[in-house]
Amino acid sequence: MEKLKLDDFTKYKFLSGIKASPNGKKTGFVLHEIDVDENKYLSNIHIYDEDNKSELKLTSLDEERSFIWKDDNTIIFPAMRSKKDKERKEKKEDFTSYYEINLSGGEATKSFEVPLNVNSIEFIDEDNLLLTATFQYNKPNLKELSGEDKEKAIKQMEEDKDYEVLDEIPFWGNGMGFINKKRNRLYLYNFKDEKLTPITDEFTDINSVKLNKDKTKLVMISNSYTDKASRSSDISICNIRENTLEKLNHEETFNYSYADFLGDKIIFAGKDMKSYGLNENPHFFLMELNGENCHRISSDDFDYGLWNSVGSDCRYGGNTSIKVDEDYLYFTTTEGSNSYINRIDKDGHIEKLTESKGSIDGFDVKDGKIKFIGLRGLRLQELYALENKTETQLTSLNEWVMTDKKLSQPEHLSFENDNLTIDGWIMKPVDFEEGKTYPAILNIHGGPKTVYGDIFYHEMQYWANEGYVVFFCNPRGSDGKGNEFSDIRGKYGTIDYDDIMKFTDLVLEKCTFIDRERVGVTGGSYGGFMTNWIIGHTNRFKAAASQRSISNWISKFGTTDIGYYFVEDQNAATPWSDVEKLWFHSPMKYADKVVTPTLFIHSEEDYRCWLPEGIQMFTSLKYHGVDSRLCMFKGENHELSRSGKPKHRIKRLEEITNWFDKYLK
Repeated sequence: MEKLKLDDFTKYKFLSGIKASPNGKKTGFVLHEIDVDENKYLSNIHIYDEDNKSELKLTSLDEERSFIWKDDNTIIFPAMRSKKDKERKEKKEDFTSYYEINLSGGEATKSFEVPLNVNSIEFIDEDNLLLTATFQYNKPNLKELSGEDKEKAIKQMEEDKDYEVLDEIPFWGNGMGFINKKRNRLYLYNFKDEKLTPITDEFTDINSVKLNKDKTKLVMISNSYTDKASRSSDISICNIRENTLEKLNHEETFNYSYADFLGDKIIFAGKDMKSYGLNENPHFFLMELNGENCHRISSDDFDYGLWNSVGSDCRYGGNTSIKVDEDYLYFTTTEGSNSYINRIDKDGHIEKLTESKGSIDGFDVKDGKIKFIGLRGLRLQELYALENKTETQLTSLNEWVMTDKKLSQPEHLSFENDNLTIDGWIMKPVDFEEGKTYPAILNIHGGPKTVYGDIFYHEMQYWANEGYVVFFCNPRGSDGKGNEFSDIRGKYGTIDYDDIMKFTDLVLEKCTFIDRERVGVTGGSYGGFMTNWIIGHTNRFKAAASQRSISNWISKFGTTDIGYYFVEDQNAATPWSDVEKLWFHSPMKYADKVVTPTLFIHSEEDYRCWLPEGIQMFTSLKYHGVDSRLCMFKGENHELSRSGKPKHRIKRLEEITNWFDKYLK
């Protein structure tokens, strides 16, 4: 077996977009690969056939990132394949072309076109389509213009691209750029008449839409605003035939996260945020179609988030994590350091369907039969079938990593702090020898409401292959252990810092093969905040790499996409109510105490933890004579380490590893 190399992640295969065919006998998914030379991701639709237990590559133009099933043998997907369509896009025309391809063979053919930039579609019948699309207030529709008027509009749009007008918050979004007055709008589209009918107004942003079984009604979650988007949302029902839209909110302030039809009722998930704020775990509720008899069906002891928060840098693309099938709502939870598939019925009975440890990255269910994309043990993503709580691996797309590469198995190490169990892990170097001492790296996850587990994490496996001990834990603030454990509002840098430092003490006590004089620390997002905080409160680490970090809660409040509500919620203060509290929790306040050589990694278009957060801390350290370096990646956002351009991901990991090599080796 050979060592894992830094750029081996460019050979991994990533799975997303899993969808079962209408009869459940075939499963479609998108397979993503990396082309380093072209510096991009190649995405194609693949089909797993249940009958002959085979996997087929359906498309091959490397740009098919999403699809839906038209019938059991036909796939519909958006694409830009013709030269004419590409020229129209270059002229700023809004439209989306859809192609269909038969599983029996043959080329994909253009099926239809919608005169909008579409985000999602669902067929109502042969003539009508339900869709969501990006709408921008006051933007001219070139499809409705011709001749001189069209040319004027195009010219004006060219002139306008050099400046932005901002009159609401958020005005930009991570990975989306400027979003001022942009909404995800809901429409009906009739193929025969080519008629487009908006269901929602120009200021309503759609979060999710679900049709009932006979496709005559839909339930949706949305947020309508003109100046400031709020943390609460709305739930509404639409009668498609009668063209009526009725709001069903059961509380004045409530955050609805999911809604669908369950039999003749509506099931939804959400939270009032009164006890634990933004990060409060949701509950399940049931109501009549008119909004009456609304009641909670999940019990008090159900205290988990409805998503997979187990961290890894080996994913690409999105997946479904919650879906209604027959008499159940199937959903994902993160419990401890693993994620699971569960289901709930109308009476609130919850059943856990997966028992194996690891990560459920996405699933689909049809007639009770489940297929899922998962990370199991140190295996990278594969497709699995689940039946009677028994898992069967269906693909071996990444098996070579297990068979050909040296890997380090994370070893669990937990301890008690303030009567709470803190879970952590250590990874020894792959060629570990008794009697030798090794440098070590403490890695801190983002969130803070996420978790580490013992699944595959490329950067940590690479460091273990480079002779480092790697250790990491889930301090207070992490997911998987209920609301009270994850609630660190107003306490950033206090109890969480204490957990991490005591875990470090335990690791150094237990692992006498670690050289205490050669220990580094790194982390991204919340982990970047904590890295900045740590270097201002201890000099025990000999090098640090702070990634997409927070250094100043006051500036973050007014500059980032979530700052105006996230900072107030997580720090229990605003710049006007208690500026001293925000400054107390800001790592920059303690920058004059730092002696640790620190590398800063930031992306130019990271509007979640904006570039100035890194610049401020970097400048502070330089001002005080601390060896520091800032690497800024152009064209990247908060997701650099997970879905950034391949060459940038390579460069990022090179920079971090070289920094630690310089000071720890």
